[in-house]
Amino acid sequence: MGVFRAGRIWVVVSCFLVAGCTGGGGSGAQGRAVARPAAVAQADDLQAAYQKVIRDVLSSVVQIQAGDGLGSGVVYDGKGHIVTNAHVVGDGRSFRVTTAGSEDVLPATLVYSYPQQDLAVIRLDRVPGGLKAAAFGDSSKVEVGQIVLAMGSPLGLSSSVTQGIVSATGRTVSESRSGGGTGATLVNMVQTSAAINPGNSGGALVDLDGRVIGIPTLAAIDPGLGEGAAAPGIGFAIPASTVRTVADQIVEEGRVTDSGRAALGITGRTVVDAEFQPAGVAVVEVLSGGAADQAGLRAGDVIIGLGDTAVTSITSLAEALAEERPGARTTVTFTRDGARRTARVTLGEQ
Repeated sequence: MGVFRAGRIWVVVSCFLVAGCTGGGGSGAQGRAVARPAAVAQADDLQAAYQKVIRDVLSSVVQIQAGDGLGSGVVYDGKGHIVTNAHVVGDGRSFRVTTAGSEDVLPATLVYSYPQQDLAVIRLDRVPGGLKAAAFGDSSKVEVGQIVLAMGSPLGLSSSVTQGIVSATGRTVSESRSGGGTGATLVNMVQTSAAINPGNSGGALVDLDGRVIGIPTLAAIDPGLGEGAAAPGIGFAIPASTVRTVADQIVEEGRVTDSGRAALGITGRTVVDAEFQPAGVAVVEVLSGGAADQAGLRAGDVIIGLGDTAVTSITSLAEALAEERPGARTTVTFTRDGARRTARVTLGEQ
């Protein structure tokens, strides 16, 4: 599935009916308010819930300007740390941050960028008074059908909110390198129908308890609509559990020390067959002492399988590895000089 990086709230206006008054001060229903229909009351409750979440969380969502690029971020703690996407910060080291409801531009500096998971942490050079950290939820409890709000700066429109539902969980998607993407393969993504547009990246996907359950990162591309055209209503967010794991390490250690991502320890490229179809991953370089090296692979081999999963491209290899953990034992199938071979491999860490 192709992806690119990253509304309206439907508001039901409630009303009530009041019976007309007679000149004689009639009795019964006349002169008294008629009870609101249950559906109207429920709509009012939902609207109130939306508005409360927006009041509570939107102030923790910021706009980030990195060079000519624009994205969003979420205040992570009271020390001025802000979590966002790695593709938002790009190669930058200094940034301009605008908080919700303020025109003041605050300088910020990169703490660490982790493109493998498309996450980064920056820190405000000066922490303004009243800065409020967002509350992060338990993404393992996210359910399909759950109402969510996406907050950020789509198309440069700061402090924007869109609404939708969680339409799927546990998705594995690969990010394109074109247009400044990291090329990362991301697992356990939360799929949502809430609109995610360029500029939403790094913002907040929030449940009705006011907790961040994900960081909006990607929107699907519909090839039928032309190159770069977003597929309406299909966006993806990095789950809160992954965000916390990575951000906590960056804040505490200044880098990611335990990625939890499996690796073969190779540099590879996709090869095609006689019909120009992807046919495997050619090993360009083998990391000395890495998993592939210990399994006996060498430059020139063409990987065509990992475990029970066929490998036809560098993307499919990345997706297969994303389903594994460091230290897992599996098999790698490859060809060498036209002969098919299989080797046992203990996966390393990315």
